[in-house]
Amino acid sequence: MKHAVRLILLALLAFAAAPMLAQTETLTLEPVATYSAGAFDESAAEIVAHHAGTQQLFIVNGADQTVDIVSIVDASAPTLVTQIDLSAYGAGPTSVAIMGDLVAIAVDNGQANGSVVLMDPAGAVLNVVEVGALPDMVVFTSDGSRVLVANEGEPNSDYSNDPEGSVSIIDVSAGAENAAVTTIGFTDFNTDGARASELPAEVRVFGPNATVAQDFEPEYIAITPDNSTAYVVLQENNALAVIDIASASVSAIVALGFKDHSVAGNGIDASDRDDAINIQTYPVFGMYLPDAIATYEVDGAVYIVSANEGDAREYDTFAEETRVADLTLDPAVFGDVAALQADEVLGRLTVTTTLGDEDGDGVYSALYPYGGRSFSIWDAAGNLVWDSGDQLEQITAAQHPDDFNSTNSENDSFDNRSDNKGPEPEGVVVATINERIYAFIGLERIGGVIVYDVTDPTAPEYTTYINLRDFSGDAEAGTAGDLGPEGLLIINAATSPTGETLLVVGNEVSGTTSIFRVVVN
Repeated sequence: MKHAVRLILLALLAFAAAPMLAQTETLTLEPVATYSAGAFDESAAEIVAHHAGTQQLFIVNGADQTVDIVSIVDASAPTLVTQIDLSAYGAGPTSVAIMGDLVAIAVDNGQANGSVVLMDPAGAVLNVVEVGALPDMVVFTSDGSRVLVANEGEPNSDYSNDPEGSVSIIDVSAGAENAAVTTIGFTDFNTDGARASELPAEVRVFGPNATVAQDFEPEYIAITPDNSTAYVVLQENNALAVIDIASASVSAIVALGFKDHSVAGNGIDASDRDDAINIQTYPVFGMYLPDAIATYEVDGAVYIVSANEGDAREYDTFAEETRVADLTLDPAVFGDVAALQADEVLGRLTVTTTLGDEDGDGVYSALYPYGGRSFSIWDAAGNLVWDSGDQLEQITAAQHPDDFNSTNSENDSFDNRSDNKGPEPEGVVVATINERIYAFIGLERIGGVIVYDVTDPTAPEYTTYINLRDFSGDAEAGTAGDLGPEGLLIINAATSPTGETLLVVGNEVSGTTSIFRVVVN
């Protein structure tokens, strides 16, 4: 009976969504091979980089606190070459990037300043430079002259040490041995800072006793094609920092705003207790809170693609998450509060306590869940151009009706994530193939990669979705396939070992790295 209900709901949803989900059928992803680090739920495959000269992948392995070098000379049989031990430089690696023959690896050191280790492709260290606290992501400019680092600056578990977030620019134009570091902070935007008035009111600043500079936690960086500007995700703050690379200065802080889930096409499945696929509109405002972003250019204009994951602060002495059922709601706004707070309606939905009670009386007049359950396209000024609405949940529901909104650490978990961020888009890369531009988005929870043609940024088209997860397998035993896609990498045909465009995906929960052939029809 339960299965029949799901299928009936799914049929209705598919009928309603059919026009907007029409596939362009121009691109498919074909599995080539998977490499396994053999560790479950220990972040054994996170960020991936490619060295074309040796046809090797460099994979951040959080389980062993190493960067693993894997040969893909034969792409159908990835083979471990060696592991690079980074323990001498900090607590462990967080990110890796490669340009030419220079490898840059970010290594965190708790709340103290971290390091970026510069080495050659054989693992010989050329230089180690100091950057800000908790470097979480590294990226090269396309000309190879600079490495940019997002220093997240997260607090410790009891929030007694909250370092400032920052962005480091490492100039390697004179060689790695002569690298020079400039670190950009955000103290000018503190309440007593020279640029305090420039901080948009919608930017979330809410850590206990935190200044703006402490509260900002740079998560991810995307650089414009001309290498002039870096867009930096301030995930928990629901904002972007815009950096002028040449002057190493902050041009602007941009608030991303909120997604109105009461609007048709912006629906969500909000309950994990209704045992059904039930995507509909609700009077709540999603916080985009993106993780990965990417930039691309159309007709001279720059656009930013964001994977709207959502992320909450949860520490021993501070946690912002609660469920709608546990809040006092204003009946003048929400009407029948008791009905709305039922478990099978909105009661189970996870929201923040930091927004919605503007006068501090304990009564909430607005609700703000985490993430957009979508990917978005923004213009160079940070204005929303397009959002995928509820398409990601619609598409995954159509393809996996019995495993809709599963969690990524166990099978037989239908509807588990409906109350909290749904499919949770996390990673994104953009690539131009046969004169079309495609965005590849990793879905952290249910798994897999969904692809859209974004050549027209105002009207992207769904292309394909592939998921190598085996929903009949045992996740902990390593028989459930790929779980928890984290880092996505495109290897262009010109530098690929096969002469074809390849997509590489690091899956942190399963500890697997999978290679796909990108085929354009």
